[in-house]
Amino acid sequence: MRDGGRLAAAIEVLGEVEARHRPVRLALKSWGEGARYAGAKDRAWVAGLVHDALRRRRSLAWRMGDETPRAAALGALAFLWGWPIDRLAEAAGDEPHGPGPLTDAERLALAAPRDLADAPEAVRGDYPDWLDASLARVFGEARAEEGAALAERAPVDLRVNTLKTDPGRAAKALATFQPEQPPLSPLALRVAAPDPSTRSGAVEAIPQFSKGWFEVQDLGSQAAAASAGDIKGAQVLDLCAGGGGKTLALAAAMANTGQIYAYDSDARRLTDTVRRADRAGVRNLQVRTPLNPDPLKGLEGRMDVVFIDAPCTGTGSWRRHPDTKWRLTPDALARRQADQDQVLDDGAGFVKPGGRIVYVTCSVLPEEDEDRIEAFLARQPGFVRRPATAEPALAGFLTPAGDLRLTPRTSATDGFYVAVLEKAA
Repeated sequence: MRDGGRLAAAIEVLGEVEARHRPVRLALKSWGEGARYAGAKDRAWVAGLVHDALRRRRSLAWRMGDETPRAAALGALAFLWGWPIDRLAEAAGDEPHGPGPLTDAERLALAAPRDLADAPEAVRGDYPDWLDASLARVFGEARAEEGAALAERAPVDLRVNTLKTDPGRAAKALATFQPEQPPLSPLALRVAAPDPSTRSGAVEAIPQFSKGWFEVQDLGSQAAAASAGDIKGAQVLDLCAGGGGKTLALAAAMANTGQIYAYDSDARRLTDTVRRADRAGVRNLQVRTPLNPDPLKGLEGRMDVVFIDAPCTGTGSWRRHPDTKWRLTPDALARRQADQDQVLDDGAGFVKPGGRIVYVTCSVLPEEDEDRIEAFLARQPGFVRRPATAEPALAGFLTPAGDLRLTPRTSATDGFYVAVLEKAA
């Protein structure tokens, strides 16, 4: 495809996302099914531009003075990808492939964009206005900078599976990707965010991935799993196991000792857990499916750790799923809070005296984080808060209450919150 056709396709997909409130994944899939002529590089280019435009939707609209999908795509190419106006004009005006010649207003905006320094915090941080008060509670005057960091492209983080290999051997296997070791974990490797205008190789294609040497997992997610502490020989319940990413991290930390139980209220989310566990060499896992009657019977009051990766709005993962921040509503946030209260209360019944709940969200909103913990402690006086981590590398990210908060701006991870609650002996 020529540049003009790619640009027109990106504008089409952005329009579909905006008009129909469709997830960007589905909008891109729909476009791809109707664009059989598009090659792999074309699809990667269009997807890259669409995601970048969604990440910076509000600030691009401010700089362009126009909120349309066309303005977002043109602004992303100019301000994020560094295209000169001449190249933009050539692509836009390419007949019959381009979306149409640049207007005088567009040329003016591209040449002399509005200064973001004059924009409100929510515009500079690229998030909805209604979230400004929540983010101000957590980040204060730095909320625009935190939001902007959540609008950056994310790297690819890998967790080295110590059941199969060690970081040195894993790094050699990934040498073609030039991995680096981030400072927060000796078991993590990081591959830089790919250039969105090109199609790069996938780490899953490396043979050692199929052998279970490593898993794709954000460094913040790895740190959250590590907050379970020393769990060798323990009884652990992963109460919201989902696809099993943190389950596998917990199992590796247990070194195939003790027992880990994986449960999720949605049986479909557990579909890949057994397959992934087999590949990773996990031998101490029991999957408890909700399709069975009373699936958690016999675990009440027996668990050393109940790990709760709570259902949340996912505001901490906006770098990877930028369309979700524009679909989030106050009603959806309220529903998630109710879910979180329920799963905390459910989890409390499985903790033995002296055991712990590890509560995790990939959210940066206090309504899903501190507020839920305070409400739980008010309902459950038999639990007390403990420091969320003893790792020296993570000590600087503890809140005054002792909880762990990670963000792209402070820790170069996705946004995560962790609280540890201990049951009185």
